[in-house]
Amino acid sequence: MALIVQKYGGSSVADAESIKRVAKRIVDTRRAGHDVVVAVSAMGDTTDELLDLANEVAPIPAPRELDMLLSSGERISMALLAMAIHSMGFEARSFTGSQAGMITDSQHGAARIVDVTPIRLREALDEGAIVIVAGFQGFNRDTRDITTLGRGGSDTTAVALAAALSADVCEIYSDVDGIFTSDPRIIPRAQKLDHISSEEMLELAANGAKVLYIRAVEYARRHGVLIHARSTFSSAEGTYVLGEGMKNPREAEGADMEEPIVAGVATDFSQAKITVAGVPDVPGKAAEIFKIVAKSGANVDMIVQNVSGATTGRTDISFTVPKADATGALKALAAEQTEVGFSNLVHDDQIGKLSVVGAGMRTHSGVSAILFEALSAGGINIEMISTSEIRISVVLRDSDLAEAARTVHTAYGLDGEFDATVHAGTGR
Repeated sequence: MALIVQKYGGSSVADAESIKRVAKRIVDTRRAGHDVVVAVSAMGDTTDELLDLANEVAPIPAPRELDMLLSSGERISMALLAMAIHSMGFEARSFTGSQAGMITDSQHGAARIVDVTPIRLREALDEGAIVIVAGFQGFNRDTRDITTLGRGGSDTTAVALAAALSADVCEIYSDVDGIFTSDPRIIPRAQKLDHISSEEMLELAANGAKVLYIRAVEYARRHGVLIHARSTFSSAEGTYVLGEGMKNPREAEGADMEEPIVAGVATDFSQAKITVAGVPDVPGKAAEIFKIVAKSGANVDMIVQNVSGATTGRTDISFTVPKADATGALKALAAEQTEVGFSNLVHDDQIGKLSVVGAGMRTHSGVSAILFEALSAGGINIEMISTSEIRISVVLRDSDLAEAARTVHTAYGLDGEFDATVHAGTGR
């Protein structure tokens, strides 16, 4: 007998029939003799619809009340799922995040988990019940308020529960069959990976891959949780995300696990580029600029500084931020233009980021040459470049990104023989 934590996203519980299909999968796991804990998201587009309602009644919804509203979506799906399991003759108990012992800090809308005390969950498991937990939400002990965890919160809930309960595996279910070498909606010939290292998955998640969220992967790596990403719509095994020292459950003992040179190609359409033009090329100016950007709350990704002009003594500094953060960063910089002494600001939201990730880059030469040759052959211009030990990222025109991804995917020999299957919506 194993303890298995399962997470089901919004597309997996989008309607009554979907909920019954998920309930059957959970019951089948229980029939196999395993204890089951389930973290569930809100049905379909419920969270987006609740956000739209909030914005209709209030231009700037109060953060506390917004969390109260948004957390109701998961409570609906957890109760319905428990009812469906009951109808199949199995005991199931649903719990909100606070009832499950999901303790967070006080940051509404983007709370972080500080502790998990799953006392009631353990009691329910000991009494033979299937446990259903509302994902995406928790409770702050100081304010005694409900909080929500932000983007990818249900994934993070599932991994945190798996860690606290010492689960054997955390199964993250979505509408694709696992983790692919790229988004199969953009590259139909993308191949499903048998396994991937948590290090590679972190890089892919940070650079646009949507199948797993970065906070969940980081939590799993830190706490030694084995993640199995798989599809709600298929019984096939998916992709295992292996932390340091973990064995692939499908690998024979002692089998060779050589790292691939390139594990995947990620695309990201969510960023904008800001150029601070005519910056005096003297020590401290970059520090001033990025302190201002940090105070605006913008998260900077890539940075490029040009060589200063010999006659002007000025330079340009370009950086990328999420599109949602760009307006705030621009306003903050404009307010300090005289103090910093730059000439003007340029905002470009028509960019896309392409990233190539692979642990094998550490020990293989020529990886970057393949990328740049493929883009050159496709007539695709590069605007910015950034690297890490196992990643190369480039910024391109957003209109070129899909074609660039397909070209690069082929250049690295990642194309499969057949088109990948996408069962439902968006990859979540």
